[in-house]
Amino acid sequence: MLCGFQATWNTKLFNRLLLPFYFLSLVILLDSKAQQTELEWISYPPSGWEEISGLDENYTPIRTYQVCQVMEPNQNNWLRTSWIEKGDAQRIFVELKFTLRDCNSLPGVVGTCKETFNLYYQETDSEVGRNIRENQYVKIDTIAADESFTQGDLGERKMKLNTEVRIIGPLSRRGFYLAFQDVGACIALVSVKVYYKKCWSIIENLATFPDTVTGSEFSSLVEVEGTCVSDAEEEADNSPKMHCSAEGEWLVPIGKCICKAGFHQKGDACEPCGRGFYKSSSQDLQCSRCPAHSYNDREGSWRCDCEDGYYRGLSDPPSVACTRPPSAPQNLVYNINQTTVSLEWSPPADTGGRNDVTYRIMCRRCSWEPEECVACGGNVGYSPQQAGLVDTYVSVVDLLAHANYTFEVEAVNGVSDLSRTQRLFAAVSIATSQATPSQVSEVIKERVQQRSIQLSWQEPEQPNGVITEYEIKYYEKDQKDRIYSTVKSRSTSATVNNLKPSTAYVFQIRAFTAAGYGTYGPRLEVTTKEEASATIVSSEQNPVIIIAVVAVAGTIILVFMVFGFIIGRRHCGYSKADQEGDEELYFQCTKTYIDPETYEDPNRAVHQFAKELDASCIKIERVIGAGEFGEVCSGRMKLPGKRDMSVAIKTLKVGYSEKQRRDFLCEASIMGQFDHPNVVHLEGVVTRGKPVMIVIEYMENCSLDAFLRVSTFQRVQCSRVEQRHCVSVQELTVFLCCVQKHDGQFTVIQLVGMLRGIAAGMRYLSDMGYVHRDLAARNVLVNSNLVCKVSDFGLSRVIDDDPEAVYTTTGGKIPVRWTAMEAIQYRKFTSASDVWSYGIVMWEVMSYGERPYWDMSNQDVIKAIEEGYRLPAPMDCPPGLHQLMLDCWQKDRADRPKFDQIVGILDKMIRNPNTLKTPVGTCTRPISPLLDQSTPDFTTFRSVGEWLEAIKMERYRDNFTAAGYSSLDSVARMSIEDVMSLGISLVGHQKKIMSSIQTMRAQMLHLHGTGIQV
Repeated sequence: MLCGFQATWNTKLFNRLLLPFYFLSLVILLDSKAQQTELEWISYPPSGWEEISGLDENYTPIRTYQVCQVMEPNQNNWLRTSWIEKGDAQRIFVELKFTLRDCNSLPGVVGTCKETFNLYYQETDSEVGRNIRENQYVKIDTIAADESFTQGDLGERKMKLNTEVRIIGPLSRRGFYLAFQDVGACIALVSVKVYYKKCWSIIENLATFPDTVTGSEFSSLVEVEGTCVSDAEEEADNSPKMHCSAEGEWLVPIGKCICKAGFHQKGDACEPCGRGFYKSSSQDLQCSRCPAHSYNDREGSWRCDCEDGYYRGLSDPPSVACTRPPSAPQNLVYNINQTTVSLEWSPPADTGGRNDVTYRIMCRRCSWEPEECVACGGNVGYSPQQAGLVDTYVSVVDLLAHANYTFEVEAVNGVSDLSRTQRLFAAVSIATSQATPSQVSEVIKERVQQRSIQLSWQEPEQPNGVITEYEIKYYEKDQKDRIYSTVKSRSTSATVNNLKPSTAYVFQIRAFTAAGYGTYGPRLEVTTKEEASATIVSSEQNPVIIIAVVAVAGTIILVFMVFGFIIGRRHCGYSKADQEGDEELYFQCTKTYIDPETYEDPNRAVHQFAKELDASCIKIERVIGAGEFGEVCSGRMKLPGKRDMSVAIKTLKVGYSEKQRRDFLCEASIMGQFDHPNVVHLEGVVTRGKPVMIVIEYMENCSLDAFLRVSTFQRVQCSRVEQRHCVSVQELTVFLCCVQKHDGQFTVIQLVGMLRGIAAGMRYLSDMGYVHRDLAARNVLVNSNLVCKVSDFGLSRVIDDDPEAVYTTTGGKIPVRWTAMEAIQYRKFTSASDVWSYGIVMWEVMSYGERPYWDMSNQDVIKAIEEGYRLPAPMDCPPGLHQLMLDCWQKDRADRPKFDQIVGILDKMIRNPNTLKTPVGTCTRPISPLLDQSTPDFTTFRSVGEWLEAIKMERYRDNFTAAGYSSLDSVARMSIEDVMSLGISLVGHQKKIMSSIQTMRAQMLHLHGTGIQV
């Protein structure tokens, strides 16, 4: 045979290994080797292509076509396949295996022999018959052989088999024909294979992705949405998707499905939780064993049922153990004061396994006959309240005299109302003593004038003792007893003076005996007379009288002005107030701060502004710090007639000098002048006993900077807290520092609320004329309700045991990092310099207690500020807040906002939280102490130690070494969780290190992208 097709397969083993994987993504439309019978393709002219039988490289019988009319010029032989239906494919692959004889091995055919043939296709929606029209075909390519054979090869059976693959597409009709054109070659088609590629169905991330045909373009990816497997659901806003590549491979998985509540993942399926287990949410990964005192006896449960006698509160999550109502309160005792009963008790022995125990009081009034009791009704009062009591005491007032009462105290928790068991309570029966007088029922207006009203009344029908006086309560009708005054009278008549003309007043009267005040009687409404026209002094009247009257009036006014200046130094002025829609002019005075240094005798100043306490009322419990003048303690204060309260106490050390005593009490003289919810309150002083003490309100949550630094992993006991983390060494307002567990992160609204409280306190101090001079987060205290209060009103002391914290100049020490430039350079302290310090406090709060200007020296800070450098925005800080900080740091103090304006700005932000959102894509500047604000080239560092030293974090060198981070490559792959696992707990340090790692990673990627080896 002139043209052969058998060949030796030199890579048979290799292809046998690869073919199973290769064909996984193929869908075969035509394979001539797979057909044992005649192919019956169309050959034109009939004398051209010839169908023959032969053997392939594996000696398997096949049908093939060959042509070898090289002796005759101008050959045009066509061969067309049968019609091929393409299915869903858009891009078709055609694989040709053929042999071709070298023209040089054919003598006498030079010029007419070819070594190529052409491949065509025609798209149709159905078969078109047996005629071949060349103009209806589209050429795919001219096919040439990589290797050709000679006649000698035929003798040695070393045929050269060529394989060529061509792509057709995109196709739009139902099917197509392939055609082969011979123009004078000696060629044999060993096999023709037509196929397309698809991604076969797969389960990924609990989602099923169906068979998917590849796209029409070589680089296209077909996006496919997955369907969750049984008992699974899509993750919120994260639908499962995958992409089918042009090679029939699944790529780029996005989103996932998660097993529903009651089911957990096992392999590629969701299986129900077994008996005794539950899964309450699809967000949980695994099923959990039923909590204590609960069970379930079915599979696929999302919660467990409570055992008999146990319950789960309506707001309790399924993961909480079932609980039961508490037992009865213990040790119920009472104290009777005429018609007032005080009850106290101890907590129940069994709280039912819950920590939300409260108490409620049931009161019943009983007759002298047994078991005849009725509810006390609304006439009885409870202090602080009847139900929902947290403390273990209550006072019941307005009881009837000489009556029997039964009180039941019940402990309740979150499941008490769900329980069907018998109520458990502590009860006590009490008989009241002498009663207060009954109401004054009849009041008569005797005389009504422009500015006074005379009233009379009858003695109550039931005096219940000797009436010693009456109290007349009166107020303007429009005020609705929001502001009222009282007048006392020992008889059954009284005249009320200093009233307004033409004004309606309401009067109520009650009587007083040894048993106390009775209840107010019915209201009496009386309107004063209109004011007569003012008498105009005639020019004919005696001028001496006029002069005398004016002189007396002026003298009285002068005396009042001088007296008011001496005792009060108050700022006064006229203002307008809106009274239910009507505008009324009233006179307003503002109290002014008085410097205690102006007093010659400091004892006089402290006793004018601070309350003297009896030392026996103060109980010191423990020493928690050391101040400049002595020890700082926590303790209790019990004043007569009041319940004891927690307080913080600063004591004056033994052997003090008179100057130390004066300086010690000076701060109390300052604090005693302030009364504002955002300024620490002074309870009083002890100067007549030993030790000398200053007593202030107790704050539960440390100084603001320490409170912000506490992280999730730092739940510690007081004895383990470093003093510098809780109490400033010279801070007056020191307190017990039991750190409550919190997540270390607050909402922006919470942080702005804290800042608003500080600004309100500073506005009050500024209005008083007081300049703080040392406003910083360490000098702001936080109570259990996150209310921030300004404290520490003495500047002359060491701050945080840190010699770098203050900058000494003539006249005292200055906390440089918090102080305005004019105060540092010229010692000009004003409310505007306090505004500068407030801006630093804002930065401390938004950076969670980070040290301002980080590890820069004080001299570097001063130099940087003079050159215009300002602290950058902390991470995730809203732009509006950072702009407010920059306004507070204006070089010209006249350009800085006032505290009143700051409070208004923060109020607007709180009312409109959208202004506090950081815009998407906003890049927050990294926390870096570099004055030139340049970013170091981290890729030039040779070790982790050099990198840590560059970012001022060398204190953590051992942490990185112990964890095995020995190269910058390993550091660049760290996440925030990795940083936290090293024991780095300060939020500011975590953010600083992560910001540096992100910059390092970007620099490394840039170097890789430019081909530079890192």
